[in-house]
Amino acid sequence: MPSLKTPSPGAAIKTEGLTRRFGDLAAVDNLTLEVAEGEIFGLVGPDGAGKTTTMRLLTGILEPSAGDGWVAGHHIWREAERVKEDIAYMSQRFGLYPDLTVMENIDFYADIYGVPRKGRAARVGELLAFSNLTPFKNRQAGKLSGGMKQKLGLACALVHTPKILFLDEPTNGVDPVSRCDFWRILYQLLREKVTIFVSTAYLDEAERCARVALIDKGRILAVGTPAEVKTLMRGTLIELRAPDARKALALLREKIDARNIGLFGDRIHIVTPDADRTMAAARNVLRQAGLAATSLRTIEPSLEDVFISVLSGKGGAADA
Repeated sequence: MPSLKTPSPGAAIKTEGLTRRFGDLAAVDNLTLEVAEGEIFGLVGPDGAGKTTTMRLLTGILEPSAGDGWVAGHHIWREAERVKEDIAYMSQRFGLYPDLTVMENIDFYADIYGVPRKGRAARVGELLAFSNLTPFKNRQAGKLSGGMKQKLGLACALVHTPKILFLDEPTNGVDPVSRCDFWRILYQLLREKVTIFVSTAYLDEAERCARVALIDKGRILAVGTPAEVKTLMRGTLIELRAPDARKALALLREKIDARNIGLFGDRIHIVTPDADRTMAAARNVLRQAGLAATSLRTIEPSLEDVFISVLSGKGGAADA
């Protein structure tokens, strides 16, 4: 059970050894992190990494098995109701009502959150405007596109002007254009000093965060700015293009020694401690197989490259 500690001042979100077990499974394992006020913080990991469980712990929905956490200065379990007054939580399946219009959905959530009638119209107008939903305010939610449903869900979550916004994989399954629109809205919220805690499996989205935590199997592997986390890459990253990328990949995995070799779209990424030697070996292997490389160069790693590198050799949590 949680202890009776008090939070350090200045942090919007703080956890110390936060743990949640389901039987023998530690879905969240000794989570310790801190998120500053007005920061956009990304929790990044694959499906099953513990992102949703972390969200549910921080929003007071789940009771921790051990450890402590504070959100907006309130203990996440002892003061769960106080936490809920200061946050908005947009889960993966946010509860929009398909038979209600955009306006009716927003009004419904405004009633739930106890938003006063005085000033409500102005607030709703702001939300419709910045989410580009004004032309669709009389359309039923069930007839909106996936991206527009996500924007409506965000508008509903923000109607009571929360201090901290929790978003659990908000753009999962949304088209790339709508994803960009959604992130544009989030940046607007930062100007209003809203703290944003977002989970995502999209590594390119994590690049948009001020800081990120890489999580896998309930444990934090690294925390820092995207640039800081990239310094955890052990070795140099080589990008190789070849006419038959999958055949080239199989050959390279069999014939050359490297820390990691993977396929990224139509490109092969190779992590190695010796770039010159590895590039020479790769050229030789492909030439002998009649698959000469069309491009072979060193590149800066993405967060996806770093995550794969850290996962392939993890021995515990790291702090960038």
